[in-house]
Amino acid sequence: MLRLAALILLILLIALQVHLWTGRGGMRDVWRLQQRIEEQKAENAKLKARNETLSAEVEDLKHGEEAIEERARSELGLIRPGETFYQVVEPDPNASAPAPPPAPAQAPKR
Repeated sequence: MLRLAALILLILLIALQVHLWTGRGGMRDVWRLQQRIEEQKAENAKLKARNETLSAEVEDLKHGEEAIEERARSELGLIRPGETFYQVVEPDPNASAPAPPPAPAQAPKR
């Protein structure tokens, strides 16, 4: 009788362990949730840094004329009166090289 009780308790212990490690809400789910929390924290940190950058830029645009002028120059292409605008056009690296001039025709030999 004692052996039967010990066997039942052992089977019950094994079943509880299996449920703890593999069942719903078990350790596997806890590890998965911890990983998702870490990923979300990293994403939140990136977004927080981006928000701080944007906030600083907004504050600069509200109170600083230099930032407004810089934006107007870079995004709208504006220049001050009396300034000369130069636009540098880089050659297209994908464009084919110009064809060499044709060779002069040779007169037939006699």
